[in-house]
Amino acid sequence: MENPEQRDQDKTLICDPTQINATQENEKIIEWEDFGHELARLWSLTSALKEANEKKLNLQEKLQYFIQEHAAQVKTESLTRLNELEEMRERLVARKVMMGNMSTRCKVATEDAKKQEKMLSAELRSWLVAGTSLSVARKRLQESNRTLNEKRGYIKLKNMQRKLRARQQYMISQVSLLYPVKSLVGPAQEEELESYPSSSRLGNSSVSKPINYGTLTILGLHLTMRPFTKMSFFTDKKEVQKSATALGYVAHAVSLIASYLQVPLRYPLRLGGSCSYVNDNVPPAGPTTLDLSWKTPLSATVKPVEFPLFLKGQDTTRAAYAIFLLSKDIEQLLNFIGEDSLGPRHLVANLKELLRCVQSSEFIDTS
Repeated sequence: MENPEQRDQDKTLICDPTQINATQENEKIIEWEDFGHELARLWSLTSALKEANEKKLNLQEKLQYFIQEHAAQVKTESLTRLNELEEMRERLVARKVMMGNMSTRCKVATEDAKKQEKMLSAELRSWLVAGTSLSVARKRLQESNRTLNEKRGYIKLKNMQRKLRARQQYMISQVSLLYPVKSLVGPAQEEELESYPSSSRLGNSSVSKPINYGTLTILGLHLTMRPFTKMSFFTDKKEVQKSATALGYVAHAVSLIASYLQVPLRYPLRLGGSCSYVNDNVPPAGPTTLDLSWKTPLSATVKPVEFPLFLKGQDTTRAAYAIFLLSKDIEQLLNFIGEDSLGPRHLVANLKELLRCVQSSEFIDTS
C-alpha cells in the first residue's frame, strides 16, 4: 500500500517543473544488471516504510486510547475527590454546629452550676445554723433531763402539771357557766345535778344517782329524743327546733372542752348552731382493709361523711346516728380523764358528768 505523503510528493514532482529539473539533475543512471537489485532494495525500503507507518498508526491509536482512558480515570478520581471534599466540608460544618451547641450547653451548665452552688451554700449555712440550734437544744434537753432526774425537777414538773390542770379546770368551768346543765326537780324549781354514777380513778363509787335523766336541760332547753326516733307529720316543729338548738349547745361545749384538754375528737364537729354536723371517717366501699397497701396513707383511703345534728330536711336515721357519734365524743373525753360513760343514750348526763369531774379537786391532784 502506497503512503499518501509519498503520493503527494510524487504529484508535486510531476507538476512542478523546477522539481522535475532538480530530479533530472539528481538522476542516477543505473545499469540494467543492477536494476533488479536496486528495485528489490527499493521494494524492501517501501515495505519497511509501510510497516513503520502501520506501527505508527497502531501506536497513535494505543496512545489515543491510553489518553482517553487516563482522562476518564482522572475525571473519575477528580469527581471522587470532589465528593470526598464535599462530605468533609459538610462534616466540618456539622462539627462547627455541634461545637456551637456544646459551647451553649456548657455555658448554661456553668450558670446552673453557679446557681446550684449558691443554693447549696445557702442551704449549708442554714444547716450550720440549724445544727448549732440543735446542739443548743440538745444541751438544754440534757440539762432538763438532769433536772428532772433530780427530786426538785420532779416536783417542778408536778407543779407545772397542776398549774396546767388548774388552767384547764378554770377554762372548762367557764364553759359550764356558758352552757349550764341543770336538772328540773319540780314544775317550777331548778337545782344543779350533784353527781352521777361513775367509777373514778380513786375508786369512789358511792355517789347519788338521779332517778330521771330526761329532766336534764342545757341552757334552759330540754333535749328529747322522741323526734329523732319517730318523726311524723304531727310532730311539734317547735320541739324539733329546740332539740336541734340544744344539740348545737352540746356540740359547742364538747368542742371547747376538747380544745382545752388538747384532745383530738374521734368524730370531728362542724359547728353551726342549730345546724351542726358530726363527721365520720367512713372507709371506701371498694377494696377491704386487707387489700389496702401499707404505703397508702389513711387520708387517701378514708372519706369523711357528715351527719346532721338536726331533723329539718334530714333523715331521722342519719340524725340519730349523729347524736350517737356526739355521745361517743363525750365518752372519749370521759375516758381521757379516767372516767366511764353512762351510756350513749344519756347525752346531756354524760356532759354533766364530764363537767363535774373536771371541776372536782381530783382532776388537779391526779398524777
